[in-house]
Amino acid sequence: MKKSRGIIVLVLTAVILGLLAFTSAVGFGPTGTGAARNIKTGLDLSGGVSITYQTTDENPSSEDMSDTIYKLQQRVQQYSEEAQVYQEGDNRINIEIPGVSDANTILEDLGKPGSLYFIAQTDADGNQNYSQIASTGDAAQDYQLNYTIEELEASDSIVLTGTDVASARAGQIENSMQNKENAVSLTLTSEGTTKFADATTKAFGANESIGIYYDGAFVSVPGVNSAITDGNAQITGMADYAEAENLAATIRIGGLKLELEELRSNVVGAQLGEDAIRTSLIAGAIGLVLVILFMIWVYLVPGVVAGLSLLIYVGLELLMLNAFDLTLTLPGIAGIVLSIGMAVDANVIIYARIREEITAGRNTKVAIKAGYEKALSAILDGNITTLIAAAVLGWLGSGSVRGFAMTLALGIVLSMFTALVVSRMIIRALYAVGIRKESLYARQKKEKVRDFLGKRKIFFIISLVLVIAAPVSMIAFHATSGKALNYSLEFQGGTSTTVTFNEDMSIADIDAKVKPVVQEVTGDANIQTQKVVGSNDVVIKTRGLELDEREELNQKLMENFDVEEDKIAAESISSTISGEMRRDAVVAIIVATVCMLLYIWLRFKDLRFASSAVLALLHDVFVVLAFYALARVSVGNTFIACMLTIVGYSINATIVIFDRIRENMAGANRKTDIAEVVNRSISQTLTRSIYTSLTTFIMVAVLFIMGVASIREFALPIMVGIVCGAYSSVCITGALWYVMKTKIKAKK
Repeated sequence: MKKSRGIIVLVLTAVILGLLAFTSAVGFGPTGTGAARNIKTGLDLSGGVSITYQTTDENPSSEDMSDTIYKLQQRVQQYSEEAQVYQEGDNRINIEIPGVSDANTILEDLGKPGSLYFIAQTDADGNQNYSQIASTGDAAQDYQLNYTIEELEASDSIVLTGTDVASARAGQIENSMQNKENAVSLTLTSEGTTKFADATTKAFGANESIGIYYDGAFVSVPGVNSAITDGNAQITGMADYAEAENLAATIRIGGLKLELEELRSNVVGAQLGEDAIRTSLIAGAIGLVLVILFMIWVYLVPGVVAGLSLLIYVGLELLMLNAFDLTLTLPGIAGIVLSIGMAVDANVIIYARIREEITAGRNTKVAIKAGYEKALSAILDGNITTLIAAAVLGWLGSGSVRGFAMTLALGIVLSMFTALVVSRMIIRALYAVGIRKESLYARQKKEKVRDFLGKRKIFFIISLVLVIAAPVSMIAFHATSGKALNYSLEFQGGTSTTVTFNEDMSIADIDAKVKPVVQEVTGDANIQTQKVVGSNDVVIKTRGLELDEREELNQKLMENFDVEEDKIAAESISSTISGEMRRDAVVAIIVATVCMLLYIWLRFKDLRFASSAVLALLHDVFVVLAFYALARVSVGNTFIACMLTIVGYSINATIVIFDRIRENMAGANRKTDIAEVVNRSISQTLTRSIYTSLTTFIMVAVLFIMGVASIREFALPIMVGIVCGAYSSVCITGALWYVMKTKIKAKK
């Protein structure tokens, strides 16, 4: 790169940093488009709309309630991945949607659950059940019913109802012209399959359509191209994917087993106070500054480049959260913390390579080029492996799992871009303008080869004890207290107490005055509070309270706040993480693990690398699980995010060491001792392992020190996971691969 071009790159870097800083802080236009304050946040950070439905059936079965809650969860995810749906009492369902403030708009858009009908075009006598009255392309305006629903039921013209539809998913299919087109794929129940086979056979023979009617209007009137007898159908003709997804979501909510009616709707405030958000932002800024200063101290000029790249990364992250309208919650913050850690890691890998090249006697220019080239495979493999996990979690997961996956995926892509493209351009520009002295780019240091494998038995014993601690402690706690883990509201449900205070309580007042009173009764710090906007009502969610505990809480509230007894109402609520959502999360994690294993197997062409990586990953998960059990840290939404963070962090650290083993094995002769190669590879990457773990630990530790109680509960297990991940990547993964390599011979 020429000097003039280097100057242009540095000026552009300064301009981009300035623009990103301005955009994040101020934004553009009267609404401040792009500003950090406009990022959509979850219920825990900014509040939203709370809607309560009641079933028309007074005594619904638990199976029907569970099915309805799960399908509603799928429906409301179009508003936010972090929307919550849970049961209240025996026949009520609560929906909480973050980031919106107009309950009426949501109610109109959701429509009336449980009122979907598939209607034949003609009845048995040939009478038209519906007529086309316009040609706008909108089924609601183009078609009208000629009879009431009751009359259509009497004439057997209702082909299917919503309960006959097992699932509805939007996607793309290949048509007869081998072109991709948007479609909604339907899977019917066994009863629905039989009814639909008869109806489509009749409609196909008469060249008729079957109208889909929901909440008082047609949503689609597709023609029938063939008799459908296997219970699987596709609806095509949508203009774009968004239209297909909306139709699929409409069919899902119309397919609820229970019919619901609105009971009440409110706008609720954030579960966490403004202080929690403010301190978290300050902690994040302090952590970022400390990381940048550390990188400069360790790597000199490349450390400055890393700092500039990280600042650009953070600015782009905020910009993209706005652009993609992602909802930011505590689990989402976990994804950002992990991606910042991986962004630092990529820089550390590169700069460690540059230092190795300078130590080996290369000049600065050659060292920079070789550093990026040799670090490329480790960075790509580590990030792609985590990206695969994020993609699978986003595809199969639901709720907070999907929100975490989307935030993580965005962060990974941006971190690779800033590390491999932005930092490379900046460091080459600095060299071009005259900053070329080797001592400014690296302190020459030869890595001492340590005998890690010689201590592998000690490491294996320590790990075995730590891993066994998880099931043993969980069994012990289950036997003594009935709970293997300290499950929070999100996992086991609890009691929701609505209190109408005599004054308008602020979130700060609730945190400082109300929560301590509640904790005195429950003996549990896991308390969620929501203020109903425009009223003096406060919703307090706690673990499940017995009758005497409810009475004691009522008494305390009356004594401390002069609240009238009839202004206190309590209801039992279900978990916000339903059994189906847990199943989705478990399936997603299993599939993600298998996909990562396959990718590592293909890239390293050795199943033993993949097996060692997955075993080390399971080791870290079990150790963190043991910490949750022994420390009785609350297991809620952040538990899932924490475990997913550990998985992503652990696999990335392992890949770096395996990449170096692969490189060293390729250059080794047959006489080279495999143990020597493994020890050398771990020693060469030891500095990287320590520095990456330390920088990520700093980010989370500052959050832990400055954050409120809920932030600390979220940060502490991640800190344990970071330490455990560093230990397993250095002490366990290489040793596992060595044992497999020497004990399990590869087939020729």
